[in-house]
Amino acid sequence: MFKKVSLIALSWLAILAIPSQSLAETVIERVARTGTLTVGARVDLVPYSYVNDKEELTGYSMDLIELIREQLEKDLGKKVKLNIVVDDEIGDRIQSVINGEIDIVCDTIFTWQRDKFVDFSLAYTVSGIKLLVKKESNLSSPESFKGKRIGIVKNSLRQEAIKVIESQVTIVNLNSLEEGLKAVADGKIDGFAFDGTILEGMRQTLANPDAYKVVPNESYFRHGIACMVPENDSTFLNLVNYTIAKMMDGYLTGDSRYVEMINRYFGKDGIVTIQPDVIRNFFEMMIITREQIPPKEISAE
Repeated sequence: MFKKVSLIALSWLAILAIPSQSLAETVIERVARTGTLTVGARVDLVPYSYVNDKEELTGYSMDLIELIREQLEKDLGKKVKLNIVVDDEIGDRIQSVINGEIDIVCDTIFTWQRDKFVDFSLAYTVSGIKLLVKKESNLSSPESFKGKRIGIVKNSLRQEAIKVIESQVTIVNLNSLEEGLKAVADGKIDGFAFDGTILEGMRQTLANPDAYKVVPNESYFRHGIACMVPENDSTFLNLVNYTIAKMMDGYLTGDSRYVEMINRYFGKDGIVTIQPDVIRNFFEMMIITREQIPPKEISAE
């Protein structure tokens, strides 16, 4: 496992790393040399990155990684394989990207603080902070938070994000998503704050999913989900952004591969249902300032 460091410590690490970064090979150069793209991933983020019933690592983010791998193969003219590094700690993942130990990490919430150390791709979905609570809970409106115990995973979001909603809450720091789910089940906390899409996906994996709910309908705070790549590596960032834009354009123009990919996770029979208009509006908003990718290039494999 990689050494854990705080984001404050990473600031010194980033400063010290600047001289060597300018001389280091780019991700695309490294992939061209080794034939391998090293990916940081988690195995518990339904529907982004998780292990299915067949013991396969799958999910929306992993499907996107596969598209990026294919684009690398096309651009380099050689086979590219994936090396998956499982790492749950956000500080470890950022440090690994800075050190060049990992080339890309997706399913990551964009924050301005994290953006100081790594570069972020286009957001490929948008979500926000919600609460997992027991079904009988009345937590939902900001006023209902007063005097409640709200759990958050350390370093996943700022405590101020909850205290802005209602200042008179007790923040309970937790070590993992699993610990948050268990704390709600055991009554140790009144609600668990996390990414709403992930909470809904994880709720469905619980032994008794109907005993819980994710509230409210509209997120308290919105954020984009994107990929982290090494800072100042524009060639690789361009390739990642192009791949994401091609996926979005493909969905909007009705290309079957991309429509099926999105529907697998967010369609009416997907893991977390999102209205098609919401998906289309988000994709259109993300790519409206970019050059449209020709349909023949989208469907070319």
